[in-house]
Amino acid sequence: MGSSINFRSMVQNYQDKSNLHMLHWSGTFDEYLDLVKQNPKISRNAFQRMFDMIIEAGTEEYVDFKKPVVRYKFFDDLPNNGKDAVFGLDVALMKLVNILKAAALGYGTEKRVILLHGPVGSAKSTICRMLKKGLEAYSRTEKGSLYTFEWIDEKNELGGILGKDTKVFPSPMHEEPLLLIPEELRTQLCDEINRGQQGDYRIKIEGELSPPSRYIFRQLMDKYNGDLVKVFSHVRVRRMFLSEADRIGIGTFQPKDEKNQDSTELTGDINYRKIAEYGSDSDPRAFNFDGEFNVANRGLIEFVEVLKLDVAFLYDLLGASQEHRVKPKKFAQTHIDEVIIGHTNEPEYRRLQDNEFMEALRDRTVKVDIPYITRFKDEIRIYKKDFNSQKMRGISIAPHTIEMAAMWAILTRLEKPKKANLTRLQKLKLYDGRTLPNYTEDNVKELRKETTHEGLAGISPRYIQDKISNAIVNAQQNNRGSVNPFMIINELESGLKSHSLISNEDLKTEYRELLGVVKQEYEEIIKSEVQRAISADESALQRLCANYIDNIKAFTQKEKVKNPFSGMDEEPDERLMRSIEDKMEVTESRKEDTRREIMNYIGALAVEGKKFNYKMNERLHKALELKLFEDQKDSIKLTSLVSSVVDKDTQEKIDIVKTRLIKDFGYDEISATDVLHYVASIFARGDIKNK
Repeated sequence: MGSSINFRSMVQNYQDKSNLHMLHWSGTFDEYLDLVKQNPKISRNAFQRMFDMIIEAGTEEYVDFKKPVVRYKFFDDLPNNGKDAVFGLDVALMKLVNILKAAALGYGTEKRVILLHGPVGSAKSTICRMLKKGLEAYSRTEKGSLYTFEWIDEKNELGGILGKDTKVFPSPMHEEPLLLIPEELRTQLCDEINRGQQGDYRIKIEGELSPPSRYIFRQLMDKYNGDLVKVFSHVRVRRMFLSEADRIGIGTFQPKDEKNQDSTELTGDINYRKIAEYGSDSDPRAFNFDGEFNVANRGLIEFVEVLKLDVAFLYDLLGASQEHRVKPKKFAQTHIDEVIIGHTNEPEYRRLQDNEFMEALRDRTVKVDIPYITRFKDEIRIYKKDFNSQKMRGISIAPHTIEMAAMWAILTRLEKPKKANLTRLQKLKLYDGRTLPNYTEDNVKELRKETTHEGLAGISPRYIQDKISNAIVNAQQNNRGSVNPFMIINELESGLKSHSLISNEDLKTEYRELLGVVKQEYEEIIKSEVQRAISADESALQRLCANYIDNIKAFTQKEKVKNPFSGMDEEPDERLMRSIEDKMEVTESRKEDTRREIMNYIGALAVEGKKFNYKMNERLHKALELKLFEDQKDSIKLTSLVSSVVDKDTQEKIDIVKTRLIKDFGYDEISATDVLHYVASIFARGDIKNK
């Protein structure tokens, strides 16, 4: 019989590692004041705490087309292995963090609703989810600790002030203990605590107690004839943790059917069971302060699809943002301290702009555009997070499959360039940091500036993810071990017929044409890879390069070249030189300049004691590969694959090419065979283009 599980030992080990006794601190109000004096940050408001949480996760600065950008590592979601990581939105997130910073410093944005605006599937909900999860985790760390209080009557001496047979009455809104300080003492206490403090934050007590705590405080003051020391003897301060599941410090409000919306969901409702106990529905102890605004006090409230709210709700929202107060039924306005974030998509936002009744809300929101990604490499990262070799079992994804899906997604989001000679695909490559002749970083900045709606329309990443999933499932059902770009492209195209968000037939036609662009680009990529695999003979490339250099050296110095076979001196081989230069796209009129430039470069290297290598010049490298490919492709007879009659010698050469595709380009056996067959069919139709 195996050894039994020692659960007690596991629990003990967990408690030791988690330092739970520190997490569950409780003490008197005086002891709490000592904690505040030692670390004023424990009394930060919600905006300050959220801003610090993001900054403490670390930052990284970089320059994007001459624009300095700060990347906040918080949004990499490293504690959860990047499960909710947000890619390609650094500029939008910079704007969001700047708003939080201004609010933390009290510059005015703390009185606004932060509105995340963007198309469906642009990560608005993900950003909110990360902020909520982040706050939960941060509240459990030493740096993010925060405290609340409860009223206690352990000796049953208060005669029912806390309620019948009630020994502990927790603050229903998890309030900051410093709110217990009477108004007249606050300035003096803050000066005392702030004296000698070096930190960024100065203690400032803003707001009042919630109605139940205010009621109990007043009753105790009456009982003890204004003796504050005795009143505070019934206060116990304790560490608190924010938790959406437990409805502590994090609230989420999602509009229901408009006819069933009820503002008590936001501000709480009467507890009818307790009316009999307290005798009145205006007794604050007979009221449940459990609306989403109450619950979210000290943390964050997220409004899902905020602009679908009934107008009656908007008044609560306006008061909560501007005044930091909510109005529960039958009670005075109640102070709240929370970050209010809403999110909405484009059609709803347009409706807000057209609705004059919503003017007050427009005036009290700060909008942060959360667009779709328009940088190719960032879009790829979204899909590779979900579809990779670790997660995919028993099926492989051919090289470029994810990339082609991402390419189409980006193309649908880019506005047509105003420059007539620039295609969307070229624009995609420029945005991705690649270089094109005659385009500088300033040109790319101008391209971005001339757009008005870029990234706010197009295909959602969710659609791409769904179609990749479909293609994988279909491949598994058909016992195909690999998914290739054509399967994904077919899924993307067939899905357009029934796409619920695209009813415009012209738009569908445009998107299909862009799929054609992607297909063409993929063909060029795989033709190039097969060409490189065929011509990846290092020694042959070096021989070809040496031959070319010997000839251009003789040409520029007006000398002759010794023929290695006949030993005779001959004129430089113009046909060889031009065959390579054509592939470098060097015109006849530029050939002499090009040859001199290469020789000057080789000479400069020699002065430094360095030797020229063809890999130093990318254009020359590609041209040599293409020349070697043309010389070798006939001997390899790749087109024989199409007829499926392959002799032994040819098969050996093809196997070498396949091995190179697997070793150098990331293919597996199935996808390498697929690509070779496909490229063979292109060659068979004579459709080979010089690149």
